[in-house]
Amino acid sequence: MTDKTTHANPSKNRTPRHRAREFALQGLYQWLLNNEPARTVVANIRGAHGFDKADGEYFADLLNGAISTSVELRESIAPLIDRNVAELSPIEHGVLLLGAYELKNHPEIPYRVVINEAVELTKSFGGIDGHKYVNGVLDKLASNLRPDEVAADARR
Repeated sequence: MTDKTTHANPSKNRTPRHRAREFALQGLYQWLLNNEPARTVVANIRGAHGFDKADGEYFADLLNGAISTSVELRESIAPLIDRNVAELSPIEHGVLLLGAYELKNHPEIPYRVVINEAVELTKSFGGIDGHKYVNGVLDKLASNLRPDEVAADARR
């Protein structure tokens, strides 16, 4: 099996950072469904086919950070969604945790890039219109977490 057949959206040129996000999402999916310790999830994902093409350091930061701050991240997301966090699909839940973590902890990455990456992950791995939902939630969250950056972007 080639790398092109293992990805939902094979035509995209994926950067090491994007691949790190893909693997972090897979790890969060595993964590959400199996409730395994983060170190077990990290070890499982690091052994996955194609991991060598990902930014391993960024992957570890995203996955460990999203898991360790998941309670806080869920609290920031909860007021912005139309259902209980537990009712989100595991993909939407994982993507929202990743996006919220990046918005909160990586101000060097423009908020529009964070949202775009989350939307692309949801298009690749989620349901039909899940990307629209993720886009709306993270857009609101960006306004809460990065009001100056969002306001400056709106003025352009």
